[in-house]
Amino acid sequence: MDHVFNGCNSIKNDQKQSYSIIMIREACPTLAPKRREHIRLLVRESGIARVEDLRRELKVSVATVRRDLEVLEEEGLVRRVHGGAVSMESRLEEAVFDDKTNQFSREKRAIAEKAYKLIGQEESLFLDGGSTTLCLARLLKERNDLTVVTNSLRAAAELADSGPRVILTGGELRRISQTMVGPLTSAVLGQVRVDKAFMGTMGFCIKNGLTTTDPNEAFVKSLVADQATQVVLLADSSKAEKVSFARVSDWDRVDLLISDAMLPAVFSKSLSKLGVKTLLT
Repeated sequence: MDHVFNGCNSIKNDQKQSYSIIMIREACPTLAPKRREHIRLLVRESGIARVEDLRRELKVSVATVRRDLEVLEEEGLVRRVHGGAVSMESRLEEAVFDDKTNQFSREKRAIAEKAYKLIGQEESLFLDGGSTTLCLARLLKERNDLTVVTNSLRAAAELADSGPRVILTGGELRRISQTMVGPLTSAVLGQVRVDKAFMGTMGFCIKNGLTTTDPNEAFVKSLVADQATQVVLLADSSKAEKVSFARVSDWDRVDLLISDAMLPAVFSKSLSKLGVKTLLT
């Protein structure tokens, strides 16, 4: 019996000692800046981090992690979300559409040309509002055998005079991207199936999948992924390992990534393990 009591006392003493260590670690003012820097680096590395994961990594209380995230948010380094934080250092802000079109224009044209070669006769396609998919739309002007479903006003304008049959999704106009977005698009998208969906993204990484800046834009992309036989992501390497605000999907809903030769080889290998093929220009 004495052994049992001694064991219980030992456990209690160990718990008190661990609790005391945590209290000292949290209370010491000289440790706080180092701890916050550690948190900043952890969040930046993964793009998104959960409070519980940070607590385990740093061996401090949940309250301490939350206070540190508040400080980092005030400094503009993270943005707190439910249950965690998103890095503002890796988060992408969306440019006006014409500015996006001019960024990495050579890479985007090469990606679009590679994508065009995948399109068969009399196929149905979805083109979203990405600048790379707009490059693809410009290649379709002589393809009157195709049907194109799109939420992009720019893509529709490119194909207005000649080329495929065009179906616009309708929805709410998002001016910065010149796209129709939100739940109203489901009236059309819920009624069609397409052979291939060509989509862009603001950022993509192994851990967080595809992300974009606007939840309504993410809604459309996610809905289309459910309605397509094959989902093809068109994204240049500058977007690799970048995280934006709104989650679109995991990699299990993407069949193929077309990117440029600057995409790290390790990224292609990681995607291959997830069942996603990669084509490089």
